[in-house]
Amino acid sequence: MGEGAFSRAAWRLIPFMGLLYVVNYLDRVNVSFAALTMNRDLGLSSAAYGFGAGIFFLGYFLFEVPSNAILMRVGARRWIFRIMISWGAVSMTMAFARTAPTFYALRFLQGVSEAGFFPGMILYLTFWFPAATRARFNALFLGSIVVANIVGSPLSGAILGLHGLWGLHGWQWLFLIEGAPAVLLSFSVLACLPDGPADARWLSAAEKAQIGETLARESLPKEDLWAGVINPAIWILGIADIGIITTHYGIGLWLPLLVKATGLTAFQTGCVVAIPYVLALAAMLAWARSSDVRRERVFHVVAPALLAAAGLFAAGHLDGGAATIVALSVVVVSTYSALVVFWTFPPSFLGGTAAAGGIALVNAIGNLGGFFGPYLVGWLKDRTGGYAAGMNVLAAGLIVTAFTVYAFSRSRRAPAMVG
Repeated sequence: MGEGAFSRAAWRLIPFMGLLYVVNYLDRVNVSFAALTMNRDLGLSSAAYGFGAGIFFLGYFLFEVPSNAILMRVGARRWIFRIMISWGAVSMTMAFARTAPTFYALRFLQGVSEAGFFPGMILYLTFWFPAATRARFNALFLGSIVVANIVGSPLSGAILGLHGLWGLHGWQWLFLIEGAPAVLLSFSVLACLPDGPADARWLSAAEKAQIGETLARESLPKEDLWAGVINPAIWILGIADIGIITTHYGIGLWLPLLVKATGLTAFQTGCVVAIPYVLALAAMLAWARSSDVRRERVFHVVAPALLAAAGLFAAGHLDGGAATIVALSVVVVSTYSALVVFWTFPPSFLGGTAAAGGIALVNAIGNLGGFFGPYLVGWLKDRTGGYAAGMNVLAAGLIVTAFTVYAFSRSRRAPAMVG
């Protein structure tokens, strides 16, 4: 019955949560496809685009911890509703950017609006599923990022083809069409996302009790928010996360431009960009299962991080074309594989509101890489004329991540780090 209760919860929650994250991720990164024509229309240089793409994460960083604290206070249902309707509205407003400063301001405001969604979802999963299976459930949820790229890349390329319809540019249609689902789906959150097992009408009393008893056996001390924020382990994990996220967005927000430079159309670019993400979806699910079955976390983060660093170094020193795309595919697959296991760490030693603050802070620190990654790649490209220097910087960040996670695990020597 216990497995049945968790399985039932997974089937009811994770597909819906995944759908929300698909919409979230599309609205966060569709700027990479908009850039194919928007940069020219707004007069943005590579550095200016990279700055605008990345400033989103500064807003995200500033409001991440307060947002998760509010979620713990008012409940996931109402707070996720607020996050979604506000980010959708701002995303649609991006269609009306006319100057670089307006672009920067709206991207920053979008980050403020979205702050707390991802860490809120990671925290929410801990309300339902035990630690021993958490990598797999993380992978099922985080797989929606990959789905967003698989579906969103060709879709975004196709939407750009609406250029001229009703007097709007293709990139304006992109923001309008892909922002609207967040506003519409926000209302379904109120009906479909219970605050916890006790509020789930589709669970029997026995199933609610089984989930509660299972989670109670592994519960950690319920510390306050401040305990999570000042925990040194959280700051170290945040530093480790920077390397992953710097690469994640440093590549993700530039990949369409890198691929289109080979001479493809916008739609062809979208189809090619989707290929690495198809591979990543299969790899991250298998890698997460391996981590859970072996009850091992550290190697499952360190190994793919180092492999991704090697892929970046190779991509920076190849002459472009198919070989570069293969190298970048290795980077995408490896980065996602490291990410799904990495997020088992923070909930393994924090409980209660401390977990809300700690998870949010790790994500907030890590998301600074979302600013630095796109900006550094653009800044270095403007100064060197190519992407090699940017790839090398991203590779160095992943090497730091690998050694930080390894050294951290050795210093703690805690069973929770591999549980």
